[in-house]
Amino acid sequence: MAKLGKRTKAAREAFAGKDNVTVEEAVGLIKSNANAKFDETLEIAMNLGVDPRHADQMVRGTVTLPNGTGKSVRVAVFARGAKADEATEAGADIVGAEDLMETVQGGKIEFDRCIATPDMMPIVGRLGKVLGPRNLMPNPKVGTVTMDVKEAVEAAKGGQVQFKAEKAGVVHAGIGKMSFDEGKLVENVRAFVDAVSKAKPTGAKGTYMMKVALSSTMSPGVTVDVLSATGNDPAA
Repeated sequence: MAKLGKRTKAAREAFAGKDNVTVEEAVGLIKSNANAKFDETLEIAMNLGVDPRHADQMVRGTVTLPNGTGKSVRVAVFARGAKADEATEAGADIVGAEDLMETVQGGKIEFDRCIATPDMMPIVGRLGKVLGPRNLMPNPKVGTVTMDVKEAVEAAKGGQVQFKAEKAGVVHAGIGKMSFDEGKLVENVRAFVDAVSKAKPTGAKGTYMMKVALSSTMSPGVTVDVLSATGNDPAA
């Protein structure tokens, strides 16, 4: 059995027995034990009572966190003409059409969010096998296939987080940095949970929000009381 490092051992001891605590307690515990040499990310994982293999149980959406993510987001935009100029002026890092498609096909993906105007989707569609597995495929349901390029770029740069339920019904995301004040992290947690709650699909039956856990990049997870995270009945 591998020997645990001092930091890992100390963290596990600090987190032992900490289950179903309030959001404030969880954030405080995680922040007080974030001792890495870099600014760790606060991560959230939510187990939902859905089976995303069924279309009427898919959970997908976006939320603009009140205090941002603390992460610099690189944005690529597929557009031509005036819309390409609009994207550049809004702060997009990469703007292109066929040339950008060829760059991506060549394996060079230097962006965290991909936006496209509707007329560019025949080109972007060819990149499905590359962008899809990385959750970078533009989608009108989350506002990344749009003619309002300026708004989409500014939202991506301004702390908007996309979320999508994976096969096991788990939604996870990075929602802040350990350098944030505890109060700001708590606000981000509640904003994210609220957005996922509002994205409850019509096909979801029984308890929707089954488990909420928080962790930092290097820490164990802490289970958060669902009522504390939402203020609502978890079945709602």
